[in-house]
Amino acid sequence: MKTAVVTGAARGIGLATTDEFLSQGWQVAMVDWDGDELQSVAASRENVLALPHDISNPQQVDATIRETLAAFGRIDALVNNAGIADFGPIEETDFERWRKVMSINLDGTFLMSQAATPALKETKGAIVNIASISGLRASTLRVAYGTSKAAVIALTQQQAVELGEYGIRCNAVAPGPVRTKLAMAVHTPDIIAAYHDALPLNRYGSEAELAGAIVFLCSDKASYITGQCLAVDGGFQATGIGLPSLRS
Repeated sequence: MKTAVVTGAARGIGLATTDEFLSQGWQVAMVDWDGDELQSVAASRENVLALPHDISNPQQVDATIRETLAAFGRIDALVNNAGIADFGPIEETDFERWRKVMSINLDGTFLMSQAATPALKETKGAIVNIASISGLRASTLRVAYGTSKAAVIALTQQQAVELGEYGIRCNAVAPGPVRTKLAMAVHTPDIIAAYHDALPLNRYGSEAELAGAIVFLCSDKASYITGQCLAVDGGFQATGIGLPSLRS
């Protein structure tokens, strides 16, 4: 049975991705630093391993890979989904806030990928890093978050170039506006309206839609795709100005 490691798996896109893997007959090591929530969601699922680890900690990263191999014997896919969002003006983003975002979004993605590489060599597996549309186009109040996600996209390309020789495929998914609890907590009504005005599909995406793209990139159906960043964004990246006028 194929095995995926999914970080940030206790909720949102990570949990939806876990469920999509399970629906396709995979087993999943679910990683999240929120141990209570992780145990709660894992208890209602079969063929999962709950690992309450912090991916910014190298020792806990090593433990994640070690415990996954001990339980499942192999790793076929790594989904680096764990991330934090910290929005604020550049002038109010002190170094502590900057480093906190980077430690999870970028450092954690690097550490997990590096630790999983030996196992992925054995299976000729896949890495999917979850970036963001904020890593492809600038937006206000996202100096740390957007920069971290742009770096994740660059890291993905580096991984693809070096690890392709071992048969390991490395891709990124850049979600646009997605109706997650996190997004709904930080998006004001004005922001939601503005997003709708900039989305050709005129709606937020769902967690399940993101999960479908992620699991596809981990599957044999994507066997000749590597080094890519797939924007799953309802057309947001492609949009300039003028949609509200067109619709009116």
